[in-house]
Amino acid sequence: MSSAQAVSNQIDRIYRTESRKVFATLVRVLGDFDLAEEAMHDAFAAAMEKWSHDGIPDNPAAWLISTGRFKAVDRIRRRRRFDDLQPELVRRIDQIESANHSVAEQDIQDDRLRLIFTCCHPAIDQKVQVPLTLREVCGMTTEEIARAFLLAPSTLAQRIVRGKAKIRDAGIPFSIPNLSELPSRLDAVLSVIYLVFNEGYSATSGDTLLRTDLSAEAIRLARLLLELLPDPEVAGLLALMLLHESRRNARVNEDGDIVLLEDQDRSLWDRNLIEEGSQLLQSSLRTRRIGTYTIQAAISAVHAEAERASETDWSQIVALYDVLLRIQPSPVVELNRAVAIAMRDTPAEGIKQIEAILDAGHLRDHYLAHSARGELLRRMGKQEDAIQAFEQALSLAMNAPEQRFLSQKLAILKDALGS
Repeated sequence: MSSAQAVSNQIDRIYRTESRKVFATLVRVLGDFDLAEEAMHDAFAAAMEKWSHDGIPDNPAAWLISTGRFKAVDRIRRRRRFDDLQPELVRRIDQIESANHSVAEQDIQDDRLRLIFTCCHPAIDQKVQVPLTLREVCGMTTEEIARAFLLAPSTLAQRIVRGKAKIRDAGIPFSIPNLSELPSRLDAVLSVIYLVFNEGYSATSGDTLLRTDLSAEAIRLARLLLELLPDPEVAGLLALMLLHESRRNARVNEDGDIVLLEDQDRSLWDRNLIEEGSQLLQSSLRTRRIGTYTIQAAISAVHAEAERASETDWSQIVALYDVLLRIQPSPVVELNRAVAIAMRDTPAEGIKQIEAILDAGHLRDHYLAHSARGELLRRMGKQEDAIQAFEQALSLAMNAPEQRFLSQKLAILKDALGS
């Protein structure tokens, strides 16, 4: 391999690992997402040329940020009205860099967590700040974020574009918050961390169900956050993620195929993670300041306590979903509650709940709703209806293991019908 190719490969690696950090820092400095995006790509283009001759600097991210800043000024200089814009740009850069420098090594020590808090500015609508942070800081795709919000990718993309324009027009500064400002941003930060975990727990698309890098990063951030802010909901979120993560080794077989919760080999569950998650849950519950993540953790703990699937306390799970639905009503919570009702009572009861959700237009494009309906229909002996439901689910599934799982279900049902 030539030295030029070796440098190119290293730059590719730096782009994968550092580009979101460089971008978010440039956003703080420049106060404009589009300008920061352009400046970041200009900086990497300059790196390809300069580092091939001079070698890679000791701190590549710092070099890229500094170069990006100057590239942004060059871009503005080439535009009209630079004489009018330059004083404002210089003032903004000086103010934000001064504020950032004063708190850069205080309070929030971790770069990624610091950037998440920075972008979750309370002046920005949470409908914008959370997807924007997921996209620009965490590197998730528009499609992945859209699935989390039950939106069409085009709708989410438009929301992000409008959000960027509002941020730019309002001149909202992206300075690093100090410790006293963190609580006002906590809800959005928790949402970001949990949605990163969810994408790692069940990937939107690709050849594998799990993205362990994302799950591990979300858990790492939650641990840091709990040290920084020992809030009950932070403990609840960490407990929830640990309890989910404890089942990771049992969720897919050696071929990467999905294994449903009731079919999992529970001896593969990580008892250390279950113990840690349960202790965090109890700590959160003792405060009596119970939020949505703590309730979800309690649901996951009920599953963890059952040595066999048949011993699961579905009545308790339904009761917890009832509470969750009152605090945070959503179609996904309704779907999960419907499945729990089916397990507690009968598949027919669950079917009624799911069909009401679908009839209302909610989750119509959500493959899990159709898959759950298909499974309950199968258990009721309504094979042809189950086939239709699974076919609908298959048309919506984007992940290869999910598609294989549904295809296998369909093959078994069709074979049983002789079709």
